[in-house]
Amino acid sequence: MSTVLYADTSHKCIAFTDLVEGDGIQANQFLIVHEGEGMLLDPGGNLTYKHLLAGMAEHFLPSHLDYVFASHEDPDIVASANGWLLITEAKILIAEEWTRFLPHFCTKGMTTGRVIGIPPAGMWVELGGQELAIVPAHYLHAVGNFHVYDPISRILFSGDVGANLVSGSGAAAVIEGTAAFAAHRASAGMEAFHRRYMGGRKVCALWAEMVRGMDVEWIAPQHGASFRGKETVAAFLDWFAELDSGPDLVDAADFHYPPPR
Repeated sequence: MSTVLYADTSHKCIAFTDLVEGDGIQANQFLIVHEGEGMLLDPGGNLTYKHLLAGMAEHFLPSHLDYVFASHEDPDIVASANGWLLITEAKILIAEEWTRFLPHFCTKGMTTGRVIGIPPAGMWVELGGQELAIVPAHYLHAVGNFHVYDPISRILFSGDVGANLVSGSGAAAVIEGTAAFAAHRASAGMEAFHRRYMGGRKVCALWAEMVRGMDVEWIAPQHGASFRGKETVAAFLDWFAELDSGPDLVDAADFHYPPPR
């Protein structure tokens, strides 16, 4: 099932939240369409490929897919790369650090001339005459990591930042308001996930400061429900900027030999 997050006469943002069933972690896929041209965000792997292709076809011609954006290199992000390269003329956008890792998901030679390495500072990408911003999110959680900001819908597609562990149907929910955010954060595993997967308070605070300087109305992570409204976004950023995570939380006791039996 797809959910239209934003639509006007020339621009559309669509979420797919329930394509992963069984053992795989729930994951969202997003599609941005402008003037009939598309960018697919974090399409996932074999668990999503067939159903995502069918779902996309309800909104635009998959042959008009210009870009596949990969926020980082994980299999739940871009393991289906070979399939998209095979059936479309799209190019894959991924951090420069991962351009030589991506071919491991693909048939030999498939990525030649089809991969655009995103420089560390990010970049602008034109889609059907409209620019989309690719902004840095390094160490959140991958060393080369990016998010997409759509200035028309004012949605920030935030990858693993904001991830919350719910079902596919639960991921279609939209969290609005400070109280609702606090309740969802407590009930959907957000604290534990971010403390384990994020790269430390310094990078969390730097990212939050960057986002405060953007006109963001909606944060849409790759896992779980999304966060809409200025009040909700502000509450999220206040929490995230103060988050101890990753290297902040380890000490000598976490690195020991011999391992337990």
